[in-house]
Amino acid sequence: MADNDTEAYRIRLERASSYGEIWEVVKDSVWHTLKRRRAGMMLFLEDLPLRLGAYHPIGTNNIILNKTLVQIVEASTKSRRVINAFIYNLLLHEYIHALGYISELEVKNLVYQVASQCFGENHIVTTIAKGSPWILLKGIPLNHDGASNRIMEIVKDFERTDRNYIV
Repeated sequence: MADNDTEAYRIRLERASSYGEIWEVVKDSVWHTLKRRRAGMMLFLEDLPLRLGAYHPIGTNNIILNKTLVQIVEASTKSRRVINAFIYNLLLHEYIHALGYISELEVKNLVYQVASQCFGENHIVTTIAKGSPWILLKGIPLNHDGASNRIMEIVKDFERTDRNYIV
């Protein structure tokens, strides 16, 4: 990938100020690398056990993101770059599942492939993809089990589309 493309992905992700903007970077980077896409995805936030970052229920257009985990990362760093890289990795992982890849090992390898090709080896996105999103949580006490509030919150304006119908 040209350095200009890598820099463009880095800038877009760093400037993203919403889940929808991060999502656009996820979709574009997957298309650029894997030439695959899926429209009509929806994002929900839910308090989940902290060992679970996000999940995609097979057969749905849904991604459920662990609200508590995102809040912990936001509280542990004020770096928008790090927070967005964390969210990007979780959404990327689940989006690849939504594209039909079931094997966790295959998905992890594809996450790394997309991250390294679009952001370069020395970017926080690729560092997280190479290891795990939990590398950002080292040294942070995780006493909360996260399962107390099982109410899902839908993220509005997550999937931008030029269609005028309900998915």
